[in-house]
Amino acid sequence: MRSIDSERPDPMARLDETTEALTQLHDAFTGEESLDDALQRVAETAARAVPDADAVTVSVVTEDKPHTAATTDQRLVELDQKQYDSGRGPCLESALNLTPVRAVIGEHREAWPEFEAAAEEAGVRAYLSVPVVLPASDDSEARHIGTFNIYSYTAKAFDPFDEGLMRLFTTAASATITSAQRWQHSQGQVKQLERALGSRAVIDQAKGVLMAVHSCSADDAFELLVAESQRLNVKLRDVAAKLLESVTRQDEPA
Repeated sequence: MRSIDSERPDPMARLDETTEALTQLHDAFTGEESLDDALQRVAETAARAVPDADAVTVSVVTEDKPHTAATTDQRLVELDQKQYDSGRGPCLESALNLTPVRAVIGEHREAWPEFEAAAEEAGVRAYLSVPVVLPASDDSEARHIGTFNIYSYTAKAFDPFDEGLMRLFTTAASATITSAQRWQHSQGQVKQLERALGSRAVIDQAKGVLMAVHSCSADDAFELLVAESQRLNVKLRDVAAKLLESVTRQDEPA
């Protein structure tokens, strides 16, 4: 761990920068935005929270495959990708251990050769990876949401005080990200309900057609639709829609 460098900006000035960034994050909060939009906004705000932060990316590490969900500089996404491809690097270590990882490029050539080489080529000289963690509750364990990867072209960019500031920032950011996840989930449920209601309407109309044609009950009409669905191995809604389409064509003037 490196000590706070005397050449770094005054700690109180840095605290003011982070406080302003947190205020901007709070003021822009709507509670109704997609997860991608929330992550992008948080990344852009994080870039203003720490002096010498030249770029910020947000890595989302899932069981399937890690990916960069937001960035303030598309050119540096390649640094994240080098870590994903090799399975090693500061953002992955931060996500695994749920602790910040801070270093100067060149300090971990043996541990992360792919990442270090790509960073040097891109001109990056220092980095700080900080996990965003949803705190544990009575009914769940602490959950990793993502990792902020802060890149700088200045070797003396970050110190323990900056690390502490980003811990503070990520605590606030986790609330924004969690809210976006919940909103996105609720929107998905609404769309599923809309599709279900739409399917119900189509099926009811098709039942009405069959009842009129075959002089049968609603239950019998439904059984006819189910039998056709099973015979064709297609969804019940699609069978009903095809039936209605055929009736519509028959009713059209020649």
